Amino acid sequence: MRTEPRWSELETIVVVRMATSDDRVDGVLPARVVAPESTEQVSAVLAWANERDVRIVARGGGSKLGWCNPARSVDLILSLEKFRRVVEHAWQDMTVTVETGTTIASLQSELAKQRHRLPLDALWPERSTVGGVIAANDSGALRLRYGSIRDLILGVTVVLANGTIARSGGRVVKNVAGYDLPKLFAGSFGTLGIITEVTLRTYPLPHSVRTISIPFTDLADANRYMLAIADTSLVPTGMQLRVSSGQSPMVDVRFEGLEEGITAQVQKATMLASSGKVIAASEDVWSKREELWNADESAMVGKFSVLPSRTADCINVIASHCDPIDSIAQSLGLGICRIKIKDSKALLALRAAIHQLGGSFTVLHAPLEIRRGVDSFGDTGSAHPLMIRIKQRFDPRGILSPGRFVGGI
Repeated sequence: MRTEPRWSELETIVVVRMATSDDRVDGVLPARVVAPESTEQVSAVLAWANERDVRIVARGGGSKLGWCNPARSVDLILSLEKFRRVVEHAWQDMTVTVETGTTIASLQSELAKQRHRLPLDALWPERSTVGGVIAANDSGALRLRYGSIRDLILGVTVVLANGTIARSGGRVVKNVAGYDLPKLFAGSFGTLGIITEVTLRTYPLPHSVRTISIPFTDLADANRYMLAIADTSLVPTGMQLRVSSGQSPMVDVRFEGLEEGITAQVQKATMLASSGKVIAASEDVWSKREELWNADESAMVGKFSVLPSRTADCINVIASHCDPIDSIAQSLGLGICRIKIKDSKALLALRAAIHQLGGSFTVLHAPLEIRRGVDSFGDTGSAHPLMIRIKQRFDPRGILSPGRFVGGI
């Protein structure tokens, strides 16, 4: 039986406060909250917690805490709210080193001073932190051109469960030192360690940006159009398929660069459109997926992944199980949808149908009773034993976000 930790011991390391109802994680109220001010303090907190079997959940902006399985137990919230420093913007080398509690919006604002950007359109940039985006592996339409967050990471500083401070990579683009921890930690939801600092690749801000929207009468035609764009020499920096019950499917395509080059690409993209209708759109269409989360707590928001050629089939399958549906595919074969689903049995039936297409469905938001009845990530098959071994190697006592990852890891 676990004994109640002596919180007074932790107070010698870092300022500790009582948790409030706002600190709940999946309905679980932790005992305490700490907000360390340095990597060394994070190390000391984790070393203390590991020795005493204290379960920790790391928190950045808190916007994606529900994107995984409900926690089995939470004793302590470790907030990264004080890790908001841009350590170094080496604009000549096109890199930036930043603490992981920094919001995406504030980082973009700092980079823009040198006409640079992080080519990442994460959800809710005013609240989302760099560390939270890495932990959830969040990305938007820009991944079509620049890849996901894991493709932009050059180096990390991470604190392991026993307090060990580990560093991988470096602060320059051409660096192969150490293990590739970034790819391992991206999407791990804080179950392997806590990233406190990261070096990211940056890119120049584009001279011009233009978005066009093309309505289609048929979902399959919209899918074929996206595949046709991908099969040409066109270089869009974003392409998404928006589907809403009772409305025509809409494909948005974004081009960036010099105005002359954009005009030529828009002309070619227009010629490929079978409908012949092209609408000049505002940049706001790229944040439309934020609207999939709304005040209706009974709705489910999920992420689907299929082969690019099966995107329309997957959306049709989802619509056949759940009506109404709102969906945005922000990359070929990858999208997010909001649906109504009655229980975990219905969710499992939907997953099975998507699996028949060779795809998967991950729950990002759902009522807690449904999340407790199924694994948010679905079946990982033969990869699961390997994931367990990795977790045991990095966090043998299971103190970091226990139960929140795949298969209850």
